[in-house]
Amino acid sequence: MPYFLVLKQSSMAGQAILMVFFVIMMIIILRYLKKMLETAYVMKYMKPWYTHLYFRLRTLSDSEKLILKKHFNFYNKLDPKYKLYFEHRVASFIKDKDFIGRDGCLITDEVKVMISATAVMLTFGFRDYYIGIISKIVIYPKAFFSNTNQALHKGEFNPKLKTLVLSWEDFKIGLDIENDNLNLGIHELTHAIHINSMKERDISSTIFSDSFKELTQLMAEKPELRQKLVTSNYFRKYAFTNQFEFLAVIMETFIETPREFQTYFPEVYSKTKQMLNFNFAGY
Repeated sequence: MPYFLVLKQSSMAGQAILMVFFVIMMIIILRYLKKMLETAYVMKYMKPWYTHLYFRLRTLSDSEKLILKKHFNFYNKLDPKYKLYFEHRVASFIKDKDFIGRDGCLITDEVKVMISATAVMLTFGFRDYYIGIISKIVIYPKAFFSNTNQALHKGEFNPKLKTLVLSWEDFKIGLDIENDNLNLGIHELTHAIHINSMKERDISSTIFSDSFKELTQLMAEKPELRQKLVTSNYFRKYAFTNQFEFLAVIMETFIETPREFQTYFPEVYSKTKQMLNFNFAGY
């Protein structure tokens, strides 16, 4: 091969390497700038730049959609575009988790859709909605014996095993009665979301955990507010066991009776809404 051709090919190879290096550096710089700008935006407005951005939407079967229509008023109140997003997230959540039946509990489409839809409802204002700390969802027909404290449980979340455990009977009761501020699925999933937000540093986890810190600070600065929460009987006494149970109970209340919550405790309601980035019908 002539010497000048070798030089030309070497020059072209060098230019290609430089071009690839330049493109990689530009991508890194742009990602860094995006992260910095969105961080500044979050610090000012306590919400992400965007929540829903999908290249391909997963779909549910007609029978799965019917389950949503029958059991989820939240879904029914969404605009058509957001219903498609909700369905995509439910389908994605189902695909991401292992559903395991115990003591003869069958894992039907109803079981998977209803549990997944509850998780998606709580995280519908999040960009990352998978709740990565959950890998397995174990379902018993009724209350089950737990080795945690040697007692019957209706539900529990084990972060070490990345496992959510639910009594199907009690989960369904929580969905069927929509205004008693008792919802097993919301309660246990909130524990998982809470712990997940403490471990992850994505935008939605940051907003959730920082907003909860703001709420606890508000309670510390206003002891009269805490006293009002305790004596109002609007939140059940179990809410004041610890911070984890408090958060789980206010999430149940926020979802089931939002208008009353906003009327009685507007400051707490506002922080809860901020935690979830909820801007949907009825909230």
